[in-house]
Amino acid sequence: MSLEEMFKPTVSVIVPVLNAEETIGDLLDSLMKVDYDRDRLEIILVDGGSTDRTREIIRKYPVKLIVEKKKGLNVARNTGVRSSNGEIILFTDSDCVVPKDWIRKIAKNFKDKEIGCVGGNVSRCEDNFLSRYADESIMPALRRFKRRRILENLEPPMNYPAGCNMAFRREVFEKVGEFDEEIHHGYDEVEFVERVCKAGYKMALDPKATIKHKHRKDVKRLFRQTFSYGKGGALVLRKKGIKDRITKWNAILLAGFLIWLFACFLFAFLSIFYNILYV
Repeated sequence: MSLEEMFKPTVSVIVPVLNAEETIGDLLDSLMKVDYDRDRLEIILVDGGSTDRTREIIRKYPVKLIVEKKKGLNVARNTGVRSSNGEIILFTDSDCVVPKDWIRKIAKNFKDKEIGCVGGNVSRCEDNFLSRYADESIMPALRRFKRRRILENLEPPMNYPAGCNMAFRREVFEKVGEFDEEIHHGYDEVEFVERVCKAGYKMALDPKATIKHKHRKDVKRLFRQTFSYGKGGALVLRKKGIKDRITKWNAILLAGFLIWLFACFLFAFLSIFYNILYV
């Protein structure tokens, strides 16, 4: 038996859900097919108050369903962690689909005892224009790593895990606390990851641990998602100040955007002024 086969920690997969009737079935179907020992795996779904058929669909599967009255993605994550038993806590989202070997590829990164956090790649399910744009734009919606890296801290702009494909040792929560439930909209997982790294743990970014994500289907939803990320970044900046790596990077991005916006207006004004005087 190889060392990889011998290393099989218990794993808790936690999925926050809210009004996910259109996507949750595909995720659960994929989780039922993972090639990880069932006696070393638990799947926990935390419903944040769905008003559609989400809970009805979930109850058809051999998983644990928790109904959380308090709203918020990080609230659901924390509720799931408190109700879990695994040595490794693995998170995904209700609009994802995971491959059979997903849990194995995530878990093997934890053979290194210095690793406290693991993030994998996220790619599109559908091959349409908006999905390609979300994956391949200058600032992609989710994470895609070209090679495996071990980092001691976040490396902005994109070298940190996506919330829908990230895992932690249980001991991490005992050492650094829970997800900050006051952070909404976006960057909800980034602040926690940075705390983990500050506590002395290393972070593994593994492109082989790839899942599929159902990106937003129209421009309005994609714009709303991007706007939400911006609100989350501003909230983290306001809450923590410019003292952490991620908040410093957010401040630089905001300043760069404002400078770019000012330059665009200035260029437009000068063009109009020139045309009035000389054309």
